[in-house]
Amino acid sequence: MENIHAKRLDAGLLEYLQEALSALGDPRLHALTLTRAHCSKGKYHAHIYLDGRFLDAQERSAIFKALKKATPLLRAHVLQVSGWFKCPQLSFHLDESLEQEARLESLFATIAKESKC
Repeated sequence: MENIHAKRLDAGLLEYLQEALSALGDPRLHALTLTRAHCSKGKYHAHIYLDGRFLDAQERSAIFKALKKATPLLRAHVLQVSGWFKCPQLSFHLDESLEQEARLESLFATIAKESKC
């Protein structure tokens, strides 16, 4: 079980990054929804997950390139607003759990519909 400090760190990082994305000049990044963050134990690296359900492959590629380009600005913003001594290296990933959840819900709905018949 994760401790409260780690969860608070992850939640804070997620909030700081969402704030930083909304302040950037790239409209593609304004609309991104960050779903969760997970920092390593020593705060050296952080995995940031985003909702990509409504993006096609070309849009995903463009957004990941824009995120890579914006990473130094994002890290600088996190350092400025958090008061942390260091900011973790950021890596961005698609949150596939949302797609899996949607598929499971549709399966359950189908099963429920068939059982009523």
